[in-house]
Amino acid sequence: SLPTDKAREFQRQLKLQREARAAGDNSGVQAAQENKQNILEQMEEQIPKVSEPTSAAAPKQEEQDLPKLSPQEFRIYNRMAEHMDMFHENFRRTWNLLYGACESKKRPSGMSIRQFIGVGDDFCHHLTIHHTIEERHIFPILARKMPAFKKELELLTQHKQIHNGLDKFEEYLGQCRSGEKELRMEEMKAILDTFGKVLWQHLDDEVHELRAENMRKYWTPAEMARIPI
Repeated sequence: SLPTDKAREFQRQLKLQREARAAGDNSGVQAAQENKQNILEQMEEQIPKVSEPTSAAAPKQEEQDLPKLSPQEFRIYNRMAEHMDMFHENFRRTWNLLYGACESKKRPSGMSIRQFIGVGDDFCHHLTIHHTIEERHIFPILARKMPAFKKELELLTQHKQIHNGLDKFEEYLGQCRSGEKELRMEEMKAILDTFGKVLWQHLDDEVHELRAENMRKYWTPAEMARIPI
């Protein structure tokens, strides 16, 4: 289930922060900000991630021609890209395990059917939580200045396309777990193929938008520190 209690508490802290800001209560603003950050961290703890970001979070050659950021500035501006990419790389690795089994028509060595279905269930659950956090708590902030994160544009459209396929995948896994259907790798592959291309494109596009050389166009270092991720 989604972390709805924590989502509601996040919204409550957001309201308290607005009220404190309107009242000129700086300590109240800071307390609410810290509480919001703690809540997001607790929600994210449910989602596995790798220990290091990949090259997707590194600056591209054309961006290196811009006025150079200091190492400290680069760390501040690239923080979100690296943080996001570590989650995304875990999704890539899990997808490769699932899809590789479909292509080879056999489960990974030593993995039972129940364990294999469990990997798929965890993939669906973690990706749903990840996207819920983004849509409720992160994208609305980024959308204030960054067109790519506005509701009608590509990244959120990708979310919808991904979850159309993810819902079917989750339903299929449930049917296999209950015994209603027998797990067939070719059937599973056909479902994964309905959203695999857009998923991989999305995992790259999102990190691309969050890289330091893009973030510096929209945000100050002080503003970056207040974005809850």
